[in-house]
Amino acid sequence: MLAEAKIKALQELVGQSSKEELIWISGYVAGLASSGGSATATAAETAAAAPKATVGKVTIAYGTETGNSKRVATDLAGKAKKSGINAKVVSLDQYRLTDLEKEEYFLTVISTQGEGDPPAGAQKFYDYVHQTEKQLPKLKYSVLALGDTSYPLFCKAGEDVDAQLKRLGGSQLVPIQKCDVDYEDEANAWFQSVMQTLASNGSAASAPAVTAPAPAKKTGKKIYTGTILTNIILNDVGSNKKTHHIEIEADDLVYEPGDALGMVPKNRPATIEAILNITGASPADKITHRNSEATVQELLHDKVNINYLPERVVKKYAEVVGQNIPATRIDLLDLLRIYPVKDAEQFKEVLQVLEPIAPRLYSISSSLEAHSGEIHVTVARDEFRINEELLCGHCSDYLSELAEGSTVEFYIHKNSQFKLPAADKDVIMIGPGTGVAPFRSFLAERDAVGAEGRNWLFFGDQHFVTDFLYQTEIQSWFETGILTKFNGAFSRDQKEKIYVQHKMLENAADFYEWLKSGAYVYVCGAKEPMSVDVENTLLQIIGLGAGSSPEEAAVYLEQLKEEGRYLKDVY
Repeated sequence: MLAEAKIKALQELVGQSSKEELIWISGYVAGLASSGGSATATAAETAAAAPKATVGKVTIAYGTETGNSKRVATDLAGKAKKSGINAKVVSLDQYRLTDLEKEEYFLTVISTQGEGDPPAGAQKFYDYVHQTEKQLPKLKYSVLALGDTSYPLFCKAGEDVDAQLKRLGGSQLVPIQKCDVDYEDEANAWFQSVMQTLASNGSAASAPAVTAPAPAKKTGKKIYTGTILTNIILNDVGSNKKTHHIEIEADDLVYEPGDALGMVPKNRPATIEAILNITGASPADKITHRNSEATVQELLHDKVNINYLPERVVKKYAEVVGQNIPATRIDLLDLLRIYPVKDAEQFKEVLQVLEPIAPRLYSISSSLEAHSGEIHVTVARDEFRINEELLCGHCSDYLSELAEGSTVEFYIHKNSQFKLPAADKDVIMIGPGTGVAPFRSFLAERDAVGAEGRNWLFFGDQHFVTDFLYQTEIQSWFETGILTKFNGAFSRDQKEKIYVQHKMLENAADFYEWLKSGAYVYVCGAKEPMSVDVENTLLQIIGLGAGSSPEEAAVYLEQLKEEGRYLKDVY
């Protein structure tokens, strides 16, 4: 027990310390306690010596899609080095899989995409830890999983990696930490726990017990309520497409060009009414779903997914109703019609197995510098046919029907890996279709702040007359010099289809000169085939410009990626 004077002194020190200083103090004290060190030793000596005495090297490997995991990993490595620990940062797409069995201390920061998938760059590592049988008896590890609680399979990729490393004989330094969109506090608390474990003994195997990460303040994502100012179709009469430009006004907006708007769509009232009629459920009945209480009506309208249910949910439905249902994806209403529930009470059981509506992300097409208090998105209404029935994408259908003056909720999804460079740098933007959205944001921002770097845009769609999205603005930027170069590719305006990659190749010499001058290249739009074709063309341009072999061109492209000068936001 401390004397009263010492307690008072400690309270004063803690009260005057920043969060980073408190983390340092915690590691310092833990190091003293484990080593039996004297309190008269200098802080610098003890803080540096304690980890070095037990830890040779820590590898921090990250798997990222938007750059958040990379930013966290780099930040954590910096903190580790300041504490005297030799930390190496590596991307999982560059990580040598054979090195895993040699690792002693291994931290991984990994995000989750789509249906619980790892980032594309982490797929090789993810597959390896699932398939290998090589045991890792000396591995001490921990996983920081980044995700979004709005999605049904929250942090699933991180959970899977954690389970596989444990299966292979690894020992947890601290348990997995799962983080929501606002992850900073939770990530710092997790790393503080890791550092304490490393400083005290450097070995999870010899520790008295594995402790959970220190509790962090739960902030959650900020939900904005906005008002629809404008909802117009950008395509002209006769187009095969319906692309909506939607402007939303909201208070206290904070976002940057390159970020995305996250939207959870509402379910159609007509569909909800049909479900209530077929099940006999009372819309006012209250039930608890995933730790929160809501009426049946609220659940069906705002919270649970009733469209195109995944196979895992259909399987759970089959268990509730006690029927054999083939593995398939199907709407809840069709499922109820073909394999009905016996009564309203059984339907309440069905509600329990339904998953939350997954949010959709749309690249922001505005700039706060140019559109103060507003956020704009560019939405293609997704129409398709199944068994001759015309269907629409859930969220694009919902957004396209929002009337001016109506309110809508959304959040901002940060994308730290798709940001503008310094104002004096040149940028090349390749964005066919709705892929032009972030580049409207980029150009509006650079225009508003007076950025002196050159700007070159490649845009493509089906027809010049009906599908030239943001034509007036683009022409204005070109006329005023904000847009240095523009190339349009309208695939259906001639016999031979012309796409953005063809326009790139036509301008190969200029393109390569811009690259040599330090230009940044951005690609946004469909992952396949567009982004693949663009990248293959970029390799051709590099080979032609440098007179190099395909292998040398690939090395050059990898260098662009490493320098952060080749960035993609594809879907």
